Amino acid sequence: MSVLTTAPDDAAEAPTNAPARPAYKVTGRRVLSSEWAKLWTLRSTWITLGLALLFLIAFGLIASSRYKSNLNSGHMHGDLAHATAVSLSLFGTHFAQLALGVLGVLVTAGEYSTGMIRSTLAAVPRRLPVLWSKSAVYGLVAFVVATLGALVTFGIGSGIVSGTPAAMTFSDAGVVRSLLGAGLYLGLVGVIGTALGALLRSVAGGISVLVAALMLIPGLVELLPTSWQDNISPYLPSNAGESIFALTHDATTLSPGAGLLVFLGWTVLALAAAAYRLVRSDV
Repeated sequence: MSVLTTAPDDAAEAPTNAPARPAYKVTGRRVLSSEWAKLWTLRSTWITLGLALLFLIAFGLIASSRYKSNLNSGHMHGDLAHATAVSLSLFGTHFAQLALGVLGVLVTAGEYSTGMIRSTLAAVPRRLPVLWSKSAVYGLVAFVVATLGALVTFGIGSGIVSGTPAAMTFSDAGVVRSLLGAGLYLGLVGVIGTALGALLRSVAGGISVLVAALMLIPGLVELLPTSWQDNISPYLPSNAGESIFALTHDATTLSPGAGLLVFLGWTVLALAAAAYRLVRSDV
């Protein structure tokens, strides 16, 4: 006599489907994290940030050393006669702004030149969070690097000019505000660079407009009649930005607060134009 045994029905019914993959939502934090990772994987990020820091420190210390040597020789150059430790330390700001602005253009326009922007926008269909995240991440990085460079340069440069008419310390009125203002200005220059890159979608075009806005247009305005210069010059991006970190002001320049508002206005205008094109165009 044989005995037939059968397995229980529930044992026979083994699961055949793997667990469903969890759905990932596109959130602001994840977009920020993605842009942060992409920024630091670029070799140009490290090189350009290093150049910006080098420009700030090297040119600031060179200006401080030149002031000290000319003072001792008795042949003080006209531009240095009324210099302070702050103005000498921030001498490299004009060079650092180009490096940080150019990198800002590369952050956005670089993706268009390589075609990577298609993958980015496919992952973030709403598009605008990409622009906000790129601008916020790079603007913060540029601000930190620039502020660090300004503080380090002043710390060393103030020692070089110690005992001279330009001597100042961190405790003097307006010094910390000027150094932080320089960092803020350079950080916003980086944001404008990202906006121009997203607006023009061309590395060469973005850099050209950036250089024109910060350097060429102020020079052309100086060719206008004096009355026109007084009405136009203070509101140009570079001049308004310089008033943010200038230690002293006169009737032809804006106050630090007014300069910050004007420069923020230029920054918002560039971002708004970039956002409009990003939303309205296909890629």
